[in-house]
Amino acid sequence: MARASTSPTRRYSPAAHGEFVGAPVESAIVLGAEPRHPERMSDGDDFLAWVNSTLLDAERAQFDGDDRPRRAIWSKTEPVSVLGAWRSGIGRSDVVGAFEVVASNFSGCTDYSLDLISFDVIGDMAYTVGYERITATVDGRPRTFTIRATQVYRREDGEWRVVHRHADSIA
Repeated sequence: MARASTSPTRRYSPAAHGEFVGAPVESAIVLGAEPRHPERMSDGDDFLAWVNSTLLDAERAQFDGDDRPRRAIWSKTEPVSVLGAWRSGIGRSDVVGAFEVVASNFSGCTDYSLDLISFDVIGDMAYTVGYERITATVDGRPRTFTIRATQVYRREDGEWRVVHRHADSIA
């Protein structure tokens, strides 16, 4: 499970600069450790707790062939969009369709982790940037692969919801 400093400041990771080392997030170096807005610390803490539980559980399920948890954490309020490594969609209907198609190609997820490079929470909006490392069966063949993913989130009725995903696989 990914862990990160709760400081909403920029982070440096060797992976972000072409030096892929697979280091856990705990080894990321926090730049400017003193937060500019201490009142945002609880927002950052709450957001990371959600990322480390609800989001990671939904992503693991997606790569195990079950798109329902991912659909549940995505906003039902437009606009939503996915520019995905396997499938893209604009609008809730297209996005859900993309999740269903992708999930139908996956099963047997034995490992999912998120190496969080950067995140921030500003009011009711947040983003994450990181590497998703996945071991699963894809179209009947076991595979291990890494996806670069950037996601945007919106707080709706007190709950975080994903509104955009841009992801690509690393060759």
